[in-house]
Amino acid sequence: MKTKDKKKNHVPIRINALFISVFFLFSVLVLRLGYVQIVKGEEYQRTAYLTENVTTKLDAPRGKMLDANYRVVVDNEPVFSITYTRTQEADAEERYQLALKLADLIEKPTDELTERDKKDYFIFLNEKQVESRISKEEKKDTAPEELYDLMLEKVTEEDINSFSEKELEVLAIKSEMDRGYTLSPQRIKIGATEKEIAMISEHLPELEGVDIKPDAERSYPFKDSFRDIFGQVKQIPKSRMDFYTSRGNDRNDMVGTSFLEEQYESLLRGTKTKIKYVTDKKGNPVGDPVEEEGARGSDLVLTVDMSLQQEVEKVIEEKLKDAIRGKNAYANSKLDSAYVVMMDPNTGAILSMAAKEYNRKTGKFIDIPFGNVYHSYAMGSTVKGATVLTGLQQGVVSPNTVINDAPLTFGDGRSLKSHESMGQVDAVEALERSSNVYMWHIAMKLAGYDYSNKRFKENKVQEAFEILRNSYSQFGLGVPTGIDLPSEATGYNTGVSRELSQAMFFSIGQFDTYTPMQMAQYVSTIANGGLRMQPHLLKEVREPSVDPNKLGKLQYRFEPNVLNKIEMSPSQIKVVQKGFYEVMHGNSGTAAWKFKNKDYNPAGKTGTAEIDKATGIVNKTLIGYAPYENPEVAFAVVVPDIKEGNTNSEIAEGALDAYFAMKKEGVPTKPDSKEEITEEPR
Repeated sequence: MKTKDKKKNHVPIRINALFISVFFLFSVLVLRLGYVQIVKGEEYQRTAYLTENVTTKLDAPRGKMLDANYRVVVDNEPVFSITYTRTQEADAEERYQLALKLADLIEKPTDELTERDKKDYFIFLNEKQVESRISKEEKKDTAPEELYDLMLEKVTEEDINSFSEKELEVLAIKSEMDRGYTLSPQRIKIGATEKEIAMISEHLPELEGVDIKPDAERSYPFKDSFRDIFGQVKQIPKSRMDFYTSRGNDRNDMVGTSFLEEQYESLLRGTKTKIKYVTDKKGNPVGDPVEEEGARGSDLVLTVDMSLQQEVEKVIEEKLKDAIRGKNAYANSKLDSAYVVMMDPNTGAILSMAAKEYNRKTGKFIDIPFGNVYHSYAMGSTVKGATVLTGLQQGVVSPNTVINDAPLTFGDGRSLKSHESMGQVDAVEALERSSNVYMWHIAMKLAGYDYSNKRFKENKVQEAFEILRNSYSQFGLGVPTGIDLPSEATGYNTGVSRELSQAMFFSIGQFDTYTPMQMAQYVSTIANGGLRMQPHLLKEVREPSVDPNKLGKLQYRFEPNVLNKIEMSPSQIKVVQKGFYEVMHGNSGTAAWKFKNKDYNPAGKTGTAEIDKATGIVNKTLIGYAPYENPEVAFAVVVPDIKEGNTNSEIAEGALDAYFAMKKEGVPTKPDSKEEITEEPR
């Protein structure tokens, strides 16, 4: 009994001790809260008022680009960048002094400095001198907010040309430093060398705000092949600052500034890493920042097969080299370039877009694939397919209309003829043998001219121009093709003439000019039976994959887009298709000597546009598709400023041979075409 009583007595004692401890702790807490609220409350409130949250952002790696067979063609290479992060207290003079120090430690290119940059810099260094050039009357008549513009006018060309290379380098560094936001790292140089990194590291304590950060720079596994079409990534140009900032970009962003990088900027750019700071009233960070990690941009799968692209580039170089350096070297002294576009006529997918230019001073070739969408030429007889279809659709000729191909004579003594007198030819043979006279009769009938009586029944020359040009536009000639690039040329519209002869020259491709891309779209429209397909370089968009050996999930797949259906009937289109077949297979076909025995059974049309009658320089072209019965590849070849040789046909043969040889060899395994799309791209 006594033992039990002792145990019972211990329980109240422990409970009492616990109550006392809790009471003591609460008392301490209440006293502390009272101290914070009553004694320190005003001070803490003032401190909180003097701080603010600041969020800065860092670019995430851009999405990759892959070719049609899912090989990486544009990647991200890890590099180090020299950055500068400024505080609110850092003024222009401090940045200038820091730029002077950095100019001794790194090399900074100056080729992107503008005249305005140099004028601003001259004023910064010589403000009083420039102000002294402004008269009292000018100051009086100038509003305060316009005074700086007046100072800019007073800076002379001699002033800005007085800078040494070292001073320009300082300016280039300072310009980068000035672009950045407060507390936002601004790249001073991307891809710093090991020596520069070592020099910066050694002097880092005296370079306030300067840091070395890991970064990414675009790399190209296929080197220069197609690189211009991939585009460039740079910091936002000053000239386009308003454009990008209005779309949510920061001033120091790296963005695509040309071609595919620019076209698909919203897909390729990633989600930025966010860094949140708490700053005091002076803008200086308080405590450690909080980082919210971003994500890499989406990957683009392109329609171009890089193996085919490189083979076509090789063919162009070889055939141009033969024409420029071979037996026709003297005659071809003006020849320096050639263009090739290959596309799927059923979907508009660009399979290859190659072009080369020969530099006679260096003896080397350079890639100019952009020339296929930006350079235009008179294309000659390759447009005759559109002319025949226009004549058929307008009812001025029928598939069975036979015209005597003999020299045409006019009252003023002019005589016009084909490259040979062909006698009686119908529409198919006119295309096969490339009759100018047949096309001229179509143009004359459209213009209301009765050749048999050498007079106009009704003068409709201007109307003939409008009919031909509107008809050609249905095929993509003279209008945008719709290719997915930031811009494209549409050729040169020479206008409307009142002269019948000009309408006649128009009908044989000797008036307006067109791009190689337009020619590829035109022949694709004939190949597929009358549908003008939008040419495109984008095939798919995929999520970024963590595993470099695997594709990310499919976000988007480009669906073939029909821009318009031409007004001609299927039977009329078949007439031109038959004519194109005979060009490459008929006994008198202008390209049969090269393509008649090809097992891929091509069809097409040759063209020669006279450029300089005195020297005999012409543009030689060739368009076509294969196989004839079931077209899967269409092409356009343009060789400007050539005099001797058949380089156009030789390049076309090499390109088609390469395509069908690769088809026989097979391609790497591709993902299931029925793969489901996970989400729409950002």
